[in-house]
Amino acid sequence: MRLSDLKPGQAGIITKILGHGAFRKRVMEMGFVRGREVTMVLNAPLQDPIKYGLMDYEVSLRRSEAHLIEIVPIEEWERELDHKLKIDVEANDVLSEPISKDRIINIVLVGNPNCGKTSIFNIVSGAHERVGNYAGVTVGAKEGTMKYKGYQFNVVDLPGTYSLSAYSPEELYVMRYLREETPDIIVNVVVASNLERNLYLTTELIDMNRSMVIALNMYDELEKSETVFEYDKLGKMIGVPIVPTKASTGWGIDKLLDTIIQVYEMRSPDTRHVHIKMRNEVEDAVRKLVDSFKADSSLSPKFSPRYLAIKMLEKDPEVDRMLNDNPNYPEWCEIRDTQNKAIEDALGDDSNSVIASEKYGFIQGALAETMKVGKIQEEGSTKIIDAFVTNKLFGFPIFMLVMWLMFWATFQIGSYPMEWIEMLVSWISEQVGRFMADGPLKDLLLDGIIGGVGGVIVFLPNILILYAFISFMEDSGYMARVAFIMDKLMHKMGLHGKSFIPLVMGFGCNVPAIMSTRIIESKSSRLITILINPFISCSARIPIYILLAGAFFPTHGAWVFTGLYVLGVVVAVITARMLRRFWFKVDETPFVMELPPYRIPTAKATIRNMWAKAKQYLQKMGGVILFASIIIWALSYFPQYEVEDIPEQYQKEALAEMPQSTVSSRSSEEIETLIAREYQQEHSILGHIGKFVEPVMRPLDMGWKTCCSLLAGCAAKEVVVSTLGVLYVGDDDVELLSDKLQTPSPVTGKMPFTPASALGFMVFVLLYFPCVASIVAIVKETESWKYGLFSIVYNTALAWVLGFIVYRIALLF
Repeated sequence: MRLSDLKPGQAGIITKILGHGAFRKRVMEMGFVRGREVTMVLNAPLQDPIKYGLMDYEVSLRRSEAHLIEIVPIEEWERELDHKLKIDVEANDVLSEPISKDRIINIVLVGNPNCGKTSIFNIVSGAHERVGNYAGVTVGAKEGTMKYKGYQFNVVDLPGTYSLSAYSPEELYVMRYLREETPDIIVNVVVASNLERNLYLTTELIDMNRSMVIALNMYDELEKSETVFEYDKLGKMIGVPIVPTKASTGWGIDKLLDTIIQVYEMRSPDTRHVHIKMRNEVEDAVRKLVDSFKADSSLSPKFSPRYLAIKMLEKDPEVDRMLNDNPNYPEWCEIRDTQNKAIEDALGDDSNSVIASEKYGFIQGALAETMKVGKIQEEGSTKIIDAFVTNKLFGFPIFMLVMWLMFWATFQIGSYPMEWIEMLVSWISEQVGRFMADGPLKDLLLDGIIGGVGGVIVFLPNILILYAFISFMEDSGYMARVAFIMDKLMHKMGLHGKSFIPLVMGFGCNVPAIMSTRIIESKSSRLITILINPFISCSARIPIYILLAGAFFPTHGAWVFTGLYVLGVVVAVITARMLRRFWFKVDETPFVMELPPYRIPTAKATIRNMWAKAKQYLQKMGGVILFASIIIWALSYFPQYEVEDIPEQYQKEALAEMPQSTVSSRSSEEIETLIAREYQQEHSILGHIGKFVEPVMRPLDMGWKTCCSLLAGCAAKEVVVSTLGVLYVGDDDVELLSDKLQTPSPVTGKMPFTPASALGFMVFVLLYFPCVASIVAIVKETESWKYGLFSIVYNTALAWVLGFIVYRIALLF
């Protein structure tokens, strides 16, 4: 709890002082130190400030300042103190006991995109967040915890950012988080092989005057280049301890955690506050603003005055917003404008350029004193590979080859383990049918759960193969090259090269892909990317494609796959072009994106990612798909009809339409059972729903059962398959769903699908309205329900038109 939470007369023990260095130093001088008892005396008439008593005297704090002091009740402190005395903490102890408040360290990981923050986060917290070798993988804060040497670490992985300005969603998110949450320790993760670029963010964090540790990540790359780097010397120079790490293997992480504890306990010999000195003209301007800030005691203690002064000189919109309500804001603006003019007159450039130049000058000077560059191999392998994959002649063919190989492997290689799982599901179904007594429970298990969930779970290997390919492209650095080579095409669409990354991520799942559009600075490009992302075929559609392509196009499955994915991309391109021309104004943004060196993904990282996806898929099986299958089964099972309830006219018409092969091969009782089952399904709740929609889909040769599966797909696209499994189970003696869809109905003599209708169905599934989760993501990211409604109406109408065209063309062949 916070000191501001105390009621009059209540007391607590101080466990932690938050806020930046100057604020902490001041209140600690006044006696607000860890372990000190403090009593809340009373509130001022307007509830602010608050009077507190400690060490036999009274002091007042504003409520906002008291909120920066953490406390615990006296009784809890005494209990934890007694418990603590009984614990002998050895060097490598990992405590399983509860940890007291004063031994909890709140840590945030801050760094450039692609610096390895999430890898460190995964090692420290044991979480399994996605790691990719391109900018923008982390689009929100990830939280995790671990216990180490008697301390509990609460770790937060913030989005990658190149600076602390308010000009991109990541920068704004990080800046606000550091201001509002006031973590105990900032771990600044920098790439050892690209220090000059990475350390610019470090200089801004130093301006903040926060407790900090630098993780010199990917240190092995620096060693390979035979560069000699005196990181200890640089750490002493900038007042921040530096710890080399190799997040891919976990090397150096223990040392990093030990250093964090040292800094937290104020025992680190390297920790001191320094100023990144700049030219006299800039320093004079900063000093004038700092002096004015310090004269105002109401200014928030969460950011240092120097940081605010520099950002105000740079006209940072977030800092202006923070200070805008202060009565002294006009005075500060006047100082800022006067000093900016003086800087420009003296140096011939604006403050932003001068400050950036000075900081990079400081970095160059610091590195010149501490680093001796060895044999520069300059990422020779990266240059060789890029000579081909980014070449104007070979770039696109290589990309298309990689995509085709991905689909071929997903379809062909995945078919073998898929058959094994199909055999297992079939065996389970046989055992249940053999040993369970007839009744609703048996029908639920066979038709609802095994028919529904079993029909979807068989595609797990295919989805894992797809994710293995996507994981490799992300981790190796190839994805950034894809965005690079696609930039011109994206530009012609009115989009940004970065838009291609969310589109490729959409092959996995549209929901995180829509969220990842936060990496796009241009608002209009971001909105267009969000709206076209559902046209990118996600992994949830794979079971549908494999089911139908495997059944009707077994020798050309990879080509059907590739054609569907290409069609989705083409539709996305045309839609984006139309949106840019008729809806959104042109909003050009420069293409600035890091092309990281190629790295060979570790088997551990790839397997961990595949396991995480398998876990998500299995959880989906046991969650939404199981629930949807049971609902679909119930809707198709009720109300129940006996044989005598079936109208005589219906029986005569059904018998007249029944194929002669069915009549001649089955007994009269079996024929009655088949007719009864057909009548049951047609007149069930689900049957009425399907019959209502069927006229709209009849031009595409889709029956009411197919319509029901499409409607069920609004929950999740895999439910389309599970619904077909529920509705077609028991139509005949065929066990596998893929075979059922090719087998004429024993009642009507019609096949559920023909090759032409199957192709039209797959096109419709590719394009029609997104799943509920995607719609929610669209509404959330665009902050408007209108865009969600647009996706539902536009996508479905387009799906019908193109599905009909493909079906009619397919009939010709």
